[in-house]
Amino acid sequence: MAEEHMYKIHFFNQGQIYEIYARQVSQGTLFGFIEVEELVFGEKTQVVVDPSEEQLQREFEGVKRTYLPMHAVLRIDEVDKRGASRISPIKGGGKVATFPSPIYTPGKSD
Repeated sequence: MAEEHMYKIHFFNQGQIYEIYARQVSQGTLFGFIEVEELVFGEKTQVVVDPSEEQLQREFEGVKRTYLPMHAVLRIDEVDKRGASRISPIKGGGKVATFPSPIYTPGKSD
């Protein structure tokens, strides 16, 4: 049996930090984006329900594959087992949203 991989992905989205779990992560075919497939969420039959995980599950319902901009990805870890997906506020963020910065900046032409 082939070993199944599990990845934990942290990324910025609309002034918050998202933490999701997926079985496949790759550079993908779109330049500047990380391709994330087979998102994994907790069972709906669990007694304890985490509201942020439920919100993520609703947000990504029906999504087969998502593309995350490279500049929004904070970290990707390969983990042994799935934890709880969550949405966390950025500390000290207030009402100011950060504008995405370019990956590459043009150099001076001499």
